[in-house]
Amino acid sequence: MSLGAHVRTLGRGPGRSRSLTRDEAAEAMALMLSGKADPHAVGALLMLLRMKGETAEEIAGFAGAAQASLPALPRPALDWPSYAAGRTRGLPWFLLSARLVAMAGHKVLMHGWNGADRAIRDGLPVAGIPVADTPDAAGMLLDTHGIAYLPLETLSPALFRLLGLRDVLHLRSCINTVCRMLNPGRAAVSVQGVFHPPYRLLQADAGQLLGLEALSVIKGGGGEFERHPAKTIAGFGLRGGDAWEGGYPALLPEETRRLDDGAEDMTLLAALWSGTLRDPFAEAVVLGTAALALDTLGSEAPEDEARALWEVRRVSAPA
Repeated sequence: MSLGAHVRTLGRGPGRSRSLTRDEAAEAMALMLSGKADPHAVGALLMLLRMKGETAEEIAGFAGAAQASLPALPRPALDWPSYAAGRTRGLPWFLLSARLVAMAGHKVLMHGWNGADRAIRDGLPVAGIPVADTPDAAGMLLDTHGIAYLPLETLSPALFRLLGLRDVLHLRSCINTVCRMLNPGRAAVSVQGVFHPPYRLLQADAGQLLGLEALSVIKGGGGEFERHPAKTIAGFGLRGGDAWEGGYPALLPEETRRLDDGAEDMTLLAALWSGTLRDPFAEAVVLGTAALALDTLGSEAPEDEARALWEVRRVSAPA
C-alpha cells in the first residue's frame, strides 16, 4: 500500500475520514522511514494528523514501527528521552539528575535532539554523561558508566530526517511525540517531559499500548523531564502497566526563581556537582527530578534516596 492510501483515510472529509488504526500507523511509519514514500504524501500525512490531533493508537503504531527499525541495543533500566527546543528552560540541571539515577545502579539510556538549542549537547560532557558515537557504543558506555546518550541523528538518520521536516513545514508534527515514545533500548520504564499538558495523557495511553511497565510524564522545564522545585507537579503515566496519576508537592516554600533565569554558563553544572557552587534552587531541581525518576523505578523513599545519593556523590568535577 502506498502512503497516499493513508493520506486518503485521514483526509476524505467530514463524515468519511477517520484516524489510522495502530497497524495502519505502523505501515505508514515504515513507508516514511524507507525513504520510498513521496515527500508530498509525507507532508500531507503529518499535517493532517496535526490538524486532527493524534490518537494513542496512532502514536503507538508509529513508535512501534520506528523502534523496530532500530539496531539492537542492550536493555537499560530507564529510558530518558530529550527532545524539547529549550525556549523556556535554563541550564539543563536534569542531566545531573540522570547521573544520580545511574549512581543508584539503574542503567540510564538518554536519547534526543533539541534543534538549534545547544544547551543539552554542550551540557553532556560537563555533566559527565558520555555520548555514543554509534548504537553499538551505547552498550559499552552503559556497562562502563551506567549512563549514555544517543543522538537521534546517530540512532536513526531516517527518523531524524522526518523530525527535521519541522523546518520545512514550520509546524511541530507527531514525530516529536513519536521520538519521546521511541524507547530505543526497549526499557520497561520511561520518564518523559512535555511542554503542552494534553500530551501527558496521550503519551501515557500510548505507553500502555506499547507495553511499558512504568512511565511518568510531567509538564517539565521547557518540555524536558525536569521538575520545578517551587511548584506542585502533576504526573501521568503507568505503574505496573496500569494507568496512573499522581501529584508531587512543591519542594521549596515559594517560587523565587524561574528555571530559565538567564544563566548560560555550563561550568555551573560541574560546580554544583563538585560542591564549589552552593545553589539551593538548582540543587532542588536536581534532587526533585531524580526523585521523580527513582519513584518511577519503584523506589520506596525516592526523595530520601535522591538526597543520600547526592551526599555520597563523588565530589569532583564530573568525569
